[in-house]
Amino acid sequence: MLRSMTTEPEQQIGVGTQDAFQRLWTPHRMAYIQGENKPTGPGADDGCPFCSIPVKSDEDGLIVRRGDHVYAVLNLYPYNGGHLMTVPYRHVADYTELTGPETAELAELTKQAMTALRTASGAHGFNIGMNQGTVAGAGIAAHLHQHIVPRWGGDTNFMPVVGHTRVLPQLLADTRKMLAEAWPV
Repeated sequence: MLRSMTTEPEQQIGVGTQDAFQRLWTPHRMAYIQGENKPTGPGADDGCPFCSIPVKSDEDGLIVRRGDHVYAVLNLYPYNGGHLMTVPYRHVADYTELTGPETAELAELTKQAMTALRTASGAHGFNIGMNQGTVAGAGIAAHLHQHIVPRWGGDTNFMPVVGHTRVLPQLLADTRKMLAEAWPV
């Protein structure tokens, strides 16, 4: 049934005070907010997800590429579609603890990730970086990881700023497959 433009908005019982705002429910974010899968301590055996991911299949772990010392994996709680991380297999917290080969491969996989993201999604730019320590914003400070976040002209809108919500247009499994296929050899 069509409603005229002059009728009152439909009332939804149980959604709070009527305030003319629409609600975009994102219940999957509650796992992140509540700290699900966060390590219980600083050791590799304290539930570190970056230590457990490599023993899974690429599909189950959302791994896009495996190197000898470092792997590239999709972020479970992405800032943008295609948000990848390069992670050393070895459980180290600080960038200065990486060996020469680990540092070189982290850099190489970052370059390859940028190429794959440009090929697969036409990314215009990137935010690349790592948060060293909890006070610097690291969600999992005990295991070093570098973020590679693709960006596009006009990719910011009111949703993250006003709505505190990110809208991602693709399932992580589909993104992983697309990027794995676009990864340079």
